[in-house]
Amino acid sequence: MESLERVLIEHPFLKDLSPEHVHLIVGCARNVVFEPNKFLFKENEEAQEFYILRSGKVALEIYTPEYGPITIQTIGEGEVLGWSWLIPPYEWNFDGRASELTRAIALDGKCLRGKCEEDPVLGYELMKRLASVFEQRLYAMRLQLLDVYSGTTPKIKK
Repeated sequence: MESLERVLIEHPFLKDLSPEHVHLIVGCARNVVFEPNKFLFKENEEAQEFYILRSGKVALEIYTPEYGPITIQTIGEGEVLGWSWLIPPYEWNFDGRASELTRAIALDGKCLRGKCEEDPVLGYELMKRLASVFEQRLYAMRLQLLDVYSGTTPKIKK
């Protein structure tokens, strides 16, 4: 059986993080498993966790009365999910639903915020890594919007 510390050290999101910082993070971590169609979180609920995906896929969804749930992005193995635990008022902005059997490490947001407050170097390192995730997700959403609206959006004159 693998230890949480070993799994975290090897995960791409925490790659090259100091062993001392990984050890601090382990104190906030636990293994979780989500069956297909199980919600990890729902929009407007309190964001209590941050997920490091080990296997499976999670669909980020928004709900519309006209169309029901709409998947806006799918997050998979080797990725991280959720930053609402970091930004007040600590509420989810989307629904997160397992698309298939999903194994993850859940990090307690309150615990992790406390560790970051106590160790600003850890906090800064996690923020840099999360900022990179923000950028990648925003870029992916931009491409998705361009795909959806291609041909219908008026050309911008230069």
